Amino acid sequence: MCAFCHLLWAICLVSCGVFSSLVSPIAKTVLPSGSMVVNSCSSTAEQLCNFICDCSDCSDENQCGYMRGSAVLGTPFTCDFEDGDCGWQDMSTSTYRWVRGRANLALWGTGPYSDHTVGTDLGWFLVTVSPPAKTTATAWLRSPELREAAATCEIRAWYHVSGSCEGTQGLNETEQPVLHLDVAYGDEVVGLWQSPRRSSEGWHQLVAYLGRVTGQFQLIFSLTQPPACGSEVALDDIIFRNCGLPEPGQQVCGAKETSCSRGSCLAWHRFCDGTDDCGDNSDENVTQCKSFTNCSFEHNLCDWTAAAGPALWDRNTSLILGTSYSIPTRDHSTNSRTGFFLHVSSASSVEASGTAQLVSPSFQATNSCSLVLYCHIHGSATSSLSISYVINSAKHLVKERTGDLGSCWVRERVNFSVTQTFKVLIEGVAGSGGTVAIDDLILSPGCVKEEGKAPVMLPSRAGASRCTAQQVACDNGDCIAAEQACDFADTCPDGSDEKRCGATTFESGGGGWHDVSVGRLRWGLQRLTEPNTFLTGTFLALQVGEGQMVSAAKAQTPLLGPSGPTCTMEMSYHIHSGPQGFLAISIVDHATGTTQLAWHTQGRGGTAGGRVRVPLGERSRPFQVELLALVDLQGLASIGIDNVTFEQCYIDVVSPTSAELTCNFERDMCGWYQDQSSDFKWVRSMGQGQGSDHTTGLGYFLSVDPSVPWSRGQRAQLITSRQDPAAAPRCLSFWYRLAGPQIGTLNLKLQPQGEEEVVLWTCRGTQGSIWHQAWATLPATGQKSYRVAFEVLRDGFLGDVGLDDLALTAGPCRAELSCSFEAEGCGLAASGQGTWQRQSNSSGTAAGPAADHTTGTATGHYMVVSTGRGSLPAGHTAVLTSQPYQPSMPAQCLTFWYQLSSGAPGSLGVFVKQSGVRTKVLSVSTMEGSSWHRGHITVWPDEDWQAVFEAVGAGGDHGYIALDDLQVSDGICPEPVSCDFEQGMCGWSSPLDPHLHSFAWVWKSGVPLAKYPSPEQDHTLGTRNGHYVHFDTSVLGAGGTSALLESQPLPATTDSCLRFWYHMDIPEHLSSGELRVLLHSAAGQRTVWSVEGHHSRGWQGAMVPVQSPSEFQIIFELTTRRWPLEGTVALDDILYSAGMGCHSSLEEPGKDKPSGSFIAEVVLGLLLALIIVTLMVTGGWYWLKQRGPVSRTSAESDTPQSFDNITFRDDKVIISSVPREGNEP
Repeated sequence: MCAFCHLLWAICLVSCGVFSSLVSPIAKTVLPSGSMVVNSCSSTAEQLCNFICDCSDCSDENQCGYMRGSAVLGTPFTCDFEDGDCGWQDMSTSTYRWVRGRANLALWGTGPYSDHTVGTDLGWFLVTVSPPAKTTATAWLRSPELREAAATCEIRAWYHVSGSCEGTQGLNETEQPVLHLDVAYGDEVVGLWQSPRRSSEGWHQLVAYLGRVTGQFQLIFSLTQPPACGSEVALDDIIFRNCGLPEPGQQVCGAKETSCSRGSCLAWHRFCDGTDDCGDNSDENVTQCKSFTNCSFEHNLCDWTAAAGPALWDRNTSLILGTSYSIPTRDHSTNSRTGFFLHVSSASSVEASGTAQLVSPSFQATNSCSLVLYCHIHGSATSSLSISYVINSAKHLVKERTGDLGSCWVRERVNFSVTQTFKVLIEGVAGSGGTVAIDDLILSPGCVKEEGKAPVMLPSRAGASRCTAQQVACDNGDCIAAEQACDFADTCPDGSDEKRCGATTFESGGGGWHDVSVGRLRWGLQRLTEPNTFLTGTFLALQVGEGQMVSAAKAQTPLLGPSGPTCTMEMSYHIHSGPQGFLAISIVDHATGTTQLAWHTQGRGGTAGGRVRVPLGERSRPFQVELLALVDLQGLASIGIDNVTFEQCYIDVVSPTSAELTCNFERDMCGWYQDQSSDFKWVRSMGQGQGSDHTTGLGYFLSVDPSVPWSRGQRAQLITSRQDPAAAPRCLSFWYRLAGPQIGTLNLKLQPQGEEEVVLWTCRGTQGSIWHQAWATLPATGQKSYRVAFEVLRDGFLGDVGLDDLALTAGPCRAELSCSFEAEGCGLAASGQGTWQRQSNSSGTAAGPAADHTTGTATGHYMVVSTGRGSLPAGHTAVLTSQPYQPSMPAQCLTFWYQLSSGAPGSLGVFVKQSGVRTKVLSVSTMEGSSWHRGHITVWPDEDWQAVFEAVGAGGDHGYIALDDLQVSDGICPEPVSCDFEQGMCGWSSPLDPHLHSFAWVWKSGVPLAKYPSPEQDHTLGTRNGHYVHFDTSVLGAGGTSALLESQPLPATTDSCLRFWYHMDIPEHLSSGELRVLLHSAAGQRTVWSVEGHHSRGWQGAMVPVQSPSEFQIIFELTTRRWPLEGTVALDDILYSAGMGCHSSLEEPGKDKPSGSFIAEVVLGLLLALIIVTLMVTGGWYWLKQRGPVSRTSAESDTPQSFDNITFRDDKVIISSVPREGNEP
């Protein structure tokens, strides 16, 4: 739908009553959405939803499109959608509509990954649903009726665009839908703001200035989708700032203030300036302002003249110009689309306009002439507006605005003190894609026209630069491409292209910084009048501005870039303010359409300052550095910055540490850098409750915590600078930690210059709160330079990642002990008549499993061989051989996951090869079901050995054999399902499918971590160094979410037994949690044991008979019916006895532990116990012989570890009462 059609349709909706109140008038207590306002003080109709709290509890300002405040954000007049829709109502006329919803982690990429308020998938927002299939449709969202917006009214909200349109790889410039915000009052709909046609996925802030609106009005969000466009737009955190009128009542005014009719005070220079600041228009009274000359351009140019030249000021209206992104949506005089203004626009999206000149009549010499005007500069960071006076054909610049001020009219005031006859010259240059507009030129009574004298002549334009619109001029007159200016490298012979790019001492001017403030604060140069510890000479200071808004002051550099990964900005700063004041630095990245906060500091009630170093990192051109500040200048508050420098920013700069990839992070980050364009950050830290570092246990490591506030987005990347070409392969080893119930993926990537990046290593899902070592071979890159990157892609918001002790050595890595095939084939060599190939179901060409085992998705990779007669005839083989493994223990365990297709897939043989001799250790030819099965082999190596997987064809029509997740670990392989968790998870895992809305159990030791509360001792060893799996129940959300722990598939059984130990600590009043044991098979799922949440009773034992007529899995499930559920649950020493039944004694099942370490401990323990028992028997016999018989005491039953008494039923296990520790049973 065209922009003009959008306006016509909006007008129709108003005139046809669609946006009229459902219950009129709004002054009643029922709002348009049907929500009831609890008006505790019986406010009058005119006092509802007028941005003023008339009731002591502000109940008259609820359900107004905002609530009285946001408990999460701590801001008044805010709608965060956490507790409802705040009165916003969907008014769409089709199935394409707005609804209140949450993030769906199962559908990342097609909607927000989190809300904006909370920053997780538990927060709420409004989102469009059911996009049109074959027709264009519009989703309309309307606010309740609001009243009386002040001229300072500012609306801020966050919006999120995601998805793609048919036929594209994403939202592009022509097909991205545009979000509009309009205001409807009277019979008119006026645009306030629209989203740019290009923006990256993620939450972006919109800022709209309503202007003075009298009476009732409504706000309208709308989004029009073209056919077959499946994108979504979400809204969150709508905030109304400074929208209420000044409260009536007589106030005591200051020396330079005058009372409004309402009784509020207003500065003298705010009278007769074209803005209703008082709220009753008494400051713009016609009688009072009759001596001022106002040209609103409603009829003509008044006494002003548009000079001929390469560009002209054009008089026009928004109704005629349409609603292009940079065009004003209304004039300032009438706040209407039909009002006139002057504008100059760029005719090209790549070239700026020429300079348009507007000239006043001649004025007499004066010291009391002032000009107030309203400017609208939007759409380009290079647009500019300048105001000068001309005497004797010489131009004297008085005021200049450069940059994008947003879609609003901004007040400017210029005072002239001139001793000769002069003219005012207003010049506008529209940057590429931008527009410069002016309206309401108001001259004070001191501006008296000169009559009868020769007119003042304008300066000649003959001296203009000879450079083209796509070039900039050097100081010596040479021309260079505009992209070469401010790229951190001298291109002009005199270096002038880098002189006004933000690096400056401010002694010779602004150094390229330009003020883009729109409010009552601005940035300007100031001279020190007294000694200052942090500032010298002239500096950039916060000053009183002329804008009508109440917002932070903002200054920007010119367009910069590109920059390299080592780029940083340093500056000195001074701040004297209370805690409400702040100074901040943001990065405006035009390539991605994002603004990122890079640094900030708040006032502390006194004076603070220093030298700050702000990483800018690698960025494409163009980007800008932005200064933001807010203090109350009426007191003694002040802010200033000085001595700005940019260090190592040239894109090809070589840092002294750039080649230092070996790093333990104890001193610094060596040659590794945070990718500043990432959504969240790697941080050099000492843990903060996540655990110690790997190097010393007390030092530093790099961590990523996606749960910290404002860590929105899905990716954090750690990169190196550009490395010299590698002639030979090298091995990068590192230690990593992936912990938490929703942590996601850690990738290691190689990024060759000019080529697509390659994943060298990957790991997904929690690996426990312990350190693991991994290796990856960096291949030779020939003549190409390259970079290395560690990347975190999160699945949720609960967990953390650690990285430590990186080491780069010559030569390739040894055989990988763990291989998921997600990155590459791990050095496995294929031979024989058939062909093993690495593929995923979504991209592979051969038949294979629908999902891999590692990720559980169609995009995950595995190794597969086709065994149909056309690919592998009967008796033919396809062989896959690993690289040599080095013996590290007397026994090593090889585990892998395999899948055979139905029908006649052939057979899979597994061999161990030593000294060229193959020994067959496993053969599989049939498999029940279509799931992945776990294989394990204990190897007793004498020397280096290899694993050989051999597929043999059976002559079937179709078939395949697949392998995934090979791993070699130390020690004897445990029996299936049985696990003491000392060496790993033994095949137990949590499902990764986000559609299940489940969380992962975490493997950890008893070492206490503040972030992961859990038992301080395991059950196996009874020490804090022992391991178990646990789950923090506080992360379970409302709606029945669960934590699942699944075994590998097990064969059918008629009489088996499951023994395990569990530790539960849940407050009794929150005992809505339940731990269950489920048996899952193709026939369904049934509960065979359960226990309700309870306070800690130490480690408790349980024994469950297991029967299943078909292949099955054992599942531990933790669920809750109430949220939040504070507490922890842990599992240890799981023992599965196949075919043996639960007939043995209910003693601690520690006698039959599967791990080698535990067996050794048992043997030593038995020997020691035998000696102790012998001594005790001998001593006891002697003692009893002397004392006689003694009765047995209750102390013999006082043990902290007791076994639950259970009664088995087919679908449930009833837990009998369990005695408290220390009591008789």
